[in-house]
Amino acid sequence: MMDRAHRAFRRRNRINGQWSPRLIEMLESPAYRALSLSAHRVISRVEIELAHHGGNDNGRLPVTFEDFRAYGIHHNAVAPAIREAEALGFIRVTERGRGGNSAYRQPNKFFLTFAHSRESRQSPPTHDWRKIKTLEEAIEIAQAARDNKNPRAFNSRKIEPKKQNTDTGNR
Repeated sequence: MMDRAHRAFRRRNRINGQWSPRLIEMLESPAYRALSLSAHRVISRVEIELAHHGGNDNGRLPVTFEDFRAYGIHHNAVAPAIREAEALGFIRVTERGRGGNSAYRQPNKFFLTFAHSRESRQSPPTHDWRKIKTLEEAIEIAQAARDNKNPRAFNSRKIEPKKQNTDTGNR
């Protein structure tokens, strides 16, 4: 039986579930303030993947294109948002994935530069976003990253000519 004095010190605001801490310094940083909504969602989705891995495997977090789409990122915004979040120093793509048929398809693998994990003593977070000092610099970096399409991926698409209608209409 608990006495009243002991009950008074009982915490009532326990967090029941997984959560992900973010430094206030990071939230106030110019790099964070320059992020687009899609880049915010990319970072959050990678954080969710880290939570699904129990706080382990930072640097080996597989997130597929469909994972990003299901999280609410428009399909045309996924690649620019990943480039933006990486350029501003919040994530790092450790292994580039590739599309294609199911036998060769692989997701990108991500590293969160600000997240603590079970391996944090051996490899602490790098906080790459701290390198950006002004909001103007962050906005320029973000815009350049969004616009920087991979020319190999862009030029490898083949535009096939439309089939000509050979039907004369007489049947």
